[in-house]
Amino acid sequence: MIRKNFFFLTLFLLFVGFLHSQENQVIQVKIEGAEKLKTSFVNKILTTKKYQKLDSIKLENDLIFLKRLPAISNAFYEVHFVEKNNYEVLFFLEENFTIIPEVNFWTTTNKQFAFKIGLYDYNLFGRNITFGGFYQNNGFNSYGVNFRAPNLFTKKWGLAVNHQNWKSEEPLFFKNTSANYLYNNISFEVLALHQFNLKNSIDFGVNIFSEDYTYLSGATDSSVPQKLNLNKALFKLVYTYDALNYFYQYVSGFKSVLYAQYVLTENDFQNEFLIAWNDFLYFKRVGNKGNWANRLRFGLSTNENSPFAPFALDNNVNIRGVGFLVDRGTGVATLNSEFRYTIYDKNWLAIQTNIFTDIGSWRDPGGELNDFLKSEKLRIYSGFGLRFISKKVYNATFRIDYGFKVYDGKSNSKGGLVFGIGQYF
Repeated sequence: MIRKNFFFLTLFLLFVGFLHSQENQVIQVKIEGAEKLKTSFVNKILTTKKYQKLDSIKLENDLIFLKRLPAISNAFYEVHFVEKNNYEVLFFLEENFTIIPEVNFWTTTNKQFAFKIGLYDYNLFGRNITFGGFYQNNGFNSYGVNFRAPNLFTKKWGLAVNHQNWKSEEPLFFKNTSANYLYNNISFEVLALHQFNLKNSIDFGVNIFSEDYTYLSGATDSSVPQKLNLNKALFKLVYTYDALNYFYQYVSGFKSVLYAQYVLTENDFQNEFLIAWNDFLYFKRVGNKGNWANRLRFGLSTNENSPFAPFALDNNVNIRGVGFLVDRGTGVATLNSEFRYTIYDKNWLAIQTNIFTDIGSWRDPGGELNDFLKSEKLRIYSGFGLRFISKKVYNATFRIDYGFKVYDGKSNSKGGLVFGIGQYF
């Protein structure tokens, strides 16, 4: 009986071995085109591995993952037959230059000329690590230092550490009037980064910070302090669903990013509060040169009647042409839609034109959800712009847009220029 069982077991193992031998197998994975990017790091993050089954789904997912890395402008692969059921996989990479200066100029609330300069390496040590910092002067001195390593521990686990000392003159709105305050935020943040799979990831952690408000000019009110110091702790969660695909300056697909923060504080003007917003992004290729881009944002915070409301209405954030920090609220609903068309595309440079429409509405501090539907809260701005895009340098897109008023319930601005580095969204 034992011999009989042993005989059948041997036949079963031989049969399994025979089936396994018929599977197409990867016997070599090669990386071509990597210069600064370490091939050991690339092999670490690939799901296509040596001596494993050749899987076309894994190959396509690896390609999408590689093209999302700041260090890579484009990538493709080839599969070569070697012998019998053995294959060699070659990944070909086109690297970006990833040591990028940051330079911005603008005019602040009080017409003060402001500038921001910085330097970031988006591929430190050739391992997809971002590290850098900035200095800003807008009449006051600010600085920040940022470290982000999404694959520091494993392909799926990483770490981000950030420190910032930010100062700016900002308007606070109360009783149909406003005052300008010096705002100072000093923060230290630590986040754990986890990628569940190709499409789903989360960042979570804590931010310890202090906020100082000092009165500078404008209206005063006995209920609004002229000097306020707040010590806070913030618990942060960012959940990202990313199904975008990239081909140089073109993007297609859908992406959703949920930001949720719970802020602990105790003072007479602001209690513990929750703030959350979600960005829904949809991109579609139109022909060979067109790209339709859309961002829908909806957010709410604890609805306190306070001039220190967290959502701002601003040129550089949500409505192009509306002005600099022209309103605040405890709720936001905005839609940005633009059509980008490439008019020049050569080896290292692409130039795009775009036409856009930005629509938004806000909930007043202490207001109701139907504030979003009130005509005086609605802003509609439209316009056109240019993008100068380096195809060899990560995120090196210089943009300039002119937005003009279509409808503004508060008549804040007739329009104006907005420029910066990187696409608007």
